[in-house]
Amino acid sequence: DFMNDIKNEYDRLRENHNKKYSSKNYISLEEARNNKLQIDWKNQKIAKPNFLGIQTLKNYSLEEIKKYIDWTPFFIAWEMKGKYPTIFENEIYGEEAKKLFNDAQIILNKIVDENLLTANAVYGIFPANSFNDGIQLYYDESRENIKTVLHTLRQQEDKSANLALADFIAPKNSGIDDYIGAFAVTTGIGVNELVKEFEENHDDYNAIMVKAIADRLAEAFTELLHEKIRKEIWGYVSNENFENSDLISEKYQGIRPAPGYPAQPDHTEKIALFNLLDVENSIGISLTESLAMDPAASVCGLYFANPEAKYFNVGKLSKDQIEDYAKRKNMTFAEIEKWLAPNLRY
Repeated sequence: DFMNDIKNEYDRLRENHNKKYSSKNYISLEEARNNKLQIDWKNQKIAKPNFLGIQTLKNYSLEEIKKYIDWTPFFIAWEMKGKYPTIFENEIYGEEAKKLFNDAQIILNKIVDENLLTANAVYGIFPANSFNDGIQLYYDESRENIKTVLHTLRQQEDKSANLALADFIAPKNSGIDDYIGAFAVTTGIGVNELVKEFEENHDDYNAIMVKAIADRLAEAFTELLHEKIRKEIWGYVSNENFENSDLISEKYQGIRPAPGYPAQPDHTEKIALFNLLDVENSIGISLTESLAMDPAASVCGLYFANPEAKYFNVGKLSKDQIEDYAKRKNMTFAEIEKWLAPNLRY
């Protein structure tokens, strides 16, 4: 019968799930740490940032931000897969995509011309060194007093190097001075009012459109700010000259991983980032109970400048790391298990 079929299907899925993870080899946390990414720190040229500390940008020019928009995810949000601008040649929905794009331009121009959304950002650059799988941020260059510790997770699947984000920052015992950045941006202030206006006029299409455009602007602002960080504020590459398409395909040096994403799947790390930059008071983004950002059109993350830094997926984690991580973060094992549920191997 129907219920039995469902039960059997679940058993089959569970079986496959277990097979999938047991066929991969996993190693202990200790072994993984011994197999971290080896960087020759003595020969790394670490650029001392032009600026250390925290800075806010309020009411940033939407006109400027607009130039950095990546339209491809906009179409994905409307369930059309394809790269912008070639998507317009798509036989199935090219025409529809073109119409959608033109409608988006009308709303976008209205938002920009009438300043209907507010773009705010806060960023900070700090002296930092790694210590085990944590990153210590210091108040100043004496590096004596710890401002905060950011916690990272390490890959445990058996591979050539078991990565953690901490690997991209010079270890405390190397005697090398390193740095890290952090940021939060929003272009979502004013979205709710706009959406409400459209909804009251029973215009659901444009209500959704506003949200989709606000999301694109948030990502564009993130891209613009990261470029400023690389070239001017931190200034670790001054001669970079990329087209927007190069920025979209991340050809630049350095990464900006966000808590809750594959390289650091723990959403609770947002709390440390928000406290570090005083995000809520300085630019008006808050964290919900489930640690989503409000307004929704917001992005936060860290800046790593190392040329070896790259995005990766932490993947499945064993119990030994969950226990260790809970201790390091001063949280209960159960709390960490809850936040890292999708990454548990057991």
